[in-house]
Amino acid sequence: MNVYLAELVGTAILILLGNGVVANVCLAKSKGQNSGWIVIATGWGLAVALAVYATARISGAHLNPAVTVALASIGAFPWAQVPGYIAAQIVGAAVGQVFVFLCYYAHWSETEDQGAILACHSTGPAIRKIFPAVVTEIIGAGMLVFGVLALGKVGLGAPTEQAAWATAVGTWFGPLLVGLLVFSIGLSLGGPTGYAINPARDFGPRIMHAILPIPGKGSSDWAYAWVPVVAPIIGGVLGAKLFMLLAL
Repeated sequence: MNVYLAELVGTAILILLGNGVVANVCLAKSKGQNSGWIVIATGWGLAVALAVYATARISGAHLNPAVTVALASIGAFPWAQVPGYIAAQIVGAAVGQVFVFLCYYAHWSETEDQGAILACHSTGPAIRKIFPAVVTEIIGAGMLVFGVLALGKVGLGAPTEQAAWATAVGTWFGPLLVGLLVFSIGLSLGGPTGYAINPARDFGPRIMHAILPIPGKGSSDWAYAWVPVVAPIIGGVLGAKLFMLLAL
C-alpha cells in the first residue's frame, strides 16, 4: 500500500467511525439516540486511534490536511507530497461518509431535524458568530498539532517525518495517546463549533451531504464551510511553529 492510499483508507476509517457515532446519537430511532456529547467525543477519539493504528507505519497517519500542511511548514514533511496527501484525505473522508450513509440508511427518512442530519456529515457553530468560530477552530487545531508533535517529536532527529512518527507510534499505546488527545479536545473545546479541526473531515462529508439522496436533508450550509477548512490550517501551522519555537 502506498502512502496516498494509506491516507485515503485511514481517513475513511476516521469518518466511518467518527461521523458514525454522531449519526448514532443524532438520528431518529437509532439505539444510541440522545446518548450525548461524551459518547460523541469518545467515539471520535477511538476513531482517530484506530485510524492511526491502521496507517501510521505506512503514511505517518496524518489523516488531516491541517497536520500535513503544519508538518511541511516546519520542514518535517516534503511540500511535494502535500497535494497528494490532501487529495487522498478528502476522497477518503467522502468514502467514509458514504459508508455512514449506508449504515444508517433507514434512519435518514425518519429524522425530521435537518440540523441533525447535517451534523452527521459536517460541523457548525452552536452560536452563529463567525469570528469566534474561526478562533475556536484555530485554537483547537493548534492544540491538536502541538499535542501530536509533543507526543511524537515529529521531525526532530529522525531522517524523515514518517520515520519519526513510526518510532513514536511503534508501541501499542502511541496511537491511543493521539486518540486521547482528540478526546480531550472534544470534551474541552468542542462545544462552540463541533471541533472540526480537520478540513478533510468537514469538506469531504459536506460534499456527500450535498449529493447523496438523503430525504429532507436541507441546506449543506456552504456559507460556513470555509471556516472548518481555513481555520484549522492556520491553527495547525501556528501550533507547529509554537512547538518548534519552544523546542529550540
